[in-house]
Amino acid sequence: MNASDRTPADLLRTALADDPSRPLVTFYDDATGERVELSVATFANWVAKTANLLQDDLGAEPGDRLALLLPAHWQTAVWLLACSSAGVLVDLSGDAAGTDLVVSGPDTLQTARACTGERVALALRPLGGRFPQPPEGFADYAVEVPGQGDRFTPYVPVDPEAPALALPDGTGLTGAQVVERARADAGERGLAAGSRLLSALPFDGWEGVSAGLLAPLAAGGSVVLAPRLELLDGASLDKRKESERITHTTG
Repeated sequence: MNASDRTPADLLRTALADDPSRPLVTFYDDATGERVELSVATFANWVAKTANLLQDDLGAEPGDRLALLLPAHWQTAVWLLACSSAGVLVDLSGDAAGTDLVVSGPDTLQTARACTGERVALALRPLGGRFPQPPEGFADYAVEVPGQGDRFTPYVPVDPEAPALALPDGTGLTGAQVVERARADAGERGLAAGSRLLSALPFDGWEGVSAGLLAPLAAGGSVVLAPRLELLDGASLDKRKESERITHTTG
């Protein structure tokens, strides 16, 4: 943990410098059997590509507001850190009206159309697959992101005291406050370097994004995202915890 980290993107840079090869985010879809594991380096590469897409192709600027209409998923975690990298405020309220950009999954496209700015859609298919037919009025993330640069540098340095996260209850957090709360959550959960947290929480508020990414990242640990964990019976859940070396669970 680096005390000088003041944005979520800073936390990722520290993790990358400490041990780029260790697992950071593991994702399970227990309805399809999909499992994806991303090391710190691989996750950071996705974040850089997505931040370049935001800054260069979508024209996002620091202070712009992005409605994040995505479930708990490894690609959602990528978007959270890409927005932090570019100084874009993430809005978790579920309301796309009045935002500058919107990022939507396949089940929230109609809601996302309330945004009059740039719209990006994610198919959330296994292996990051694209839509068979891109939704009208949306850029297909899986088509647009692969060609983006592997390194990202913001045109304007990100201000840690600028708004970074808007929660459904109306609370707004700066980048520095996000880091502070993530560190506090990590301490309350007993997370430390090497901890592996199993989370089934949705990414629709602070508790979900903290458990599903920010607190493990702040502690030097990792997360196993399993939003459909209820599909497992007790024996399968015990096997999951053993195979993934789970040290902590949400709840």
